Amino acid sequence: MKRREFLVGFAVGAPMVRLWLGGSPTVAAQEGAAPAHSAPKHSALANPPSKLDRISISTWSFHNYFQSTREKEFTLPGPMLELLSYPEMIVDRYKVHHFEFCAPHFASREPAYLQELKSALARTRCQLVNIPVDIDELDIEGGLSDPSQKVRDRVVNACKKWIDVAATLGAKSVRCDPGKMDPQNLTPTAQSYRELAAYGKTKGIMVIVENHNGVGSEHPEDLIRLAKLVGTNFGTLPDFGNFPDEVTREMGLPILFPYAHVVCHAKGLEIGADGEEKRFDFPKAIQASKQAGFKGIYSIEFEGPGDPYLGVQRTLDELLKYL
Repeated sequence: MKRREFLVGFAVGAPMVRLWLGGSPTVAAQEGAAPAHSAPKHSALANPPSKLDRISISTWSFHNYFQSTREKEFTLPGPMLELLSYPEMIVDRYKVHHFEFCAPHFASREPAYLQELKSALARTRCQLVNIPVDIDELDIEGGLSDPSQKVRDRVVNACKKWIDVAATLGAKSVRCDPGKMDPQNLTPTAQSYRELAAYGKTKGIMVIVENHNGVGSEHPEDLIRLAKLVGTNFGTLPDFGNFPDEVTREMGLPILFPYAHVVCHAKGLEIGADGEEKRFDFPKAIQASKQAGFKGIYSIEFEGPGDPYLGVQRTLDELLKYL
């Protein structure tokens, strides 16, 4: 997600909680799994996990249908979206029960609104995985990496509010950008993230950082150095598409994935009618995640041209092909 271009709950049933405990939600049954009573009583295959259990769809895929992030030049027809109806729409259309809700797409942080979101998630038996915290405060001066403690404190406090939101909605993580990170001096950046990670730990929320917005895209090793400095309750969010070239991608994903404990971005940039991504080697990106032992969620983030509903479907189809 290119935040600078577009700055402008959780009560689930036991089936969805089981995913995070190593089990499989009832989505498997929707995908044709045999009823439990038809399998041997102690068979491990009684409810085989569905590939859909490992997939999320980010609201950023439909950012042009959210008023706060709509591009002026976007002209495709279709109704505007809101978070309260997003889970039901995604479940009905794609049979996916996991989501990323981007911060600009929240209509409010008021308790009543968050309770409505929790109800919408519970009603559709869905799980909020991650909140990308794309907020104005992250662009104050140097953001979380500013040399001034006063500036960093202001930004950290703004991010903590979204950790609270994530905890209320039952998410697993928040993604906060580092701002103007200086690779030669990671100390202020690490201090900010240590404070956020410590606060997140008290709420059961991990803090993660993505290779995008000029940070970690060309030099993903910088994010690994940062992760080692921050330590506990901090990790990475590898994005398949956010690299300048295939060489950097092939180097970057294998070192980012060992620090990815919650989610990655399965980017869709230019998927043709044949179902293949044209801009980068999608199956090789999946293979990198598997080789690293990634056990988290693959969140679809479609950023290609044309109809995003079709783009998400094609990205989903390709993802299912290689998982």
